[in-house]
Amino acid sequence: FFAEIVEFQKIVGSLIELVDQLAKAAESEKMKAIGARNLLKSIAKQREAQEQQLQALIAEKKVQLERYQIEYETLCKIEADQNEFIDQFIFQK
Repeated sequence: FFAEIVEFQKIVGSLIELVDQLAKAAESEKMKAIGARNLLKSIAKQREAQEQQLQALIAEKKVQLERYQIEYETLCKIEADQNEFIDQFIFQK
């Protein structure tokens, strides 16, 4: 009977050791999963910030384009006026 109890204790001891190893492995995987999730959140926030920066840059470039278009139209009008003045001046001579 004593030998059976000793054998049972060995089996239970090895079972406890196996369960402890599995618990450590599960905890390790859990920590890896948490790390991966945090990394994904961080990447998502970085992309969101980058997207906002790009949207701001796009808006800035649109304003600049509008300003250049207005300046171009103004210069075209000035050129037309000057050409008309030159033509009138030439015809008057």
